[in-house]
Amino acid sequence: MSPSEAKKEIFWIAFKSLPKKERQSIVERLLKDSEFSEDLIDIAILKQRENEPSKPLEDYLAEKEKR
Repeated sequence: MSPSEAKKEIFWIAFKSLPKKERQSIVERLLKDSEFSEDLIDIAILKQRENEPSKPLEDYLAEKEKR
């Protein structure tokens, strides 16, 4: 495990060990940061769509022009 992965694991273990109210407070604080919130939304969308087939940009643009 790399030092970076170890830090992430320690953070995650510490976060999960907190009482639910404290975890919720931390998440609420993170979501108040607009840049973090946007990143989180992007990650969630990518995760949801990770199994969708990819499409070349040219095909997408051609379809978009037809609309």
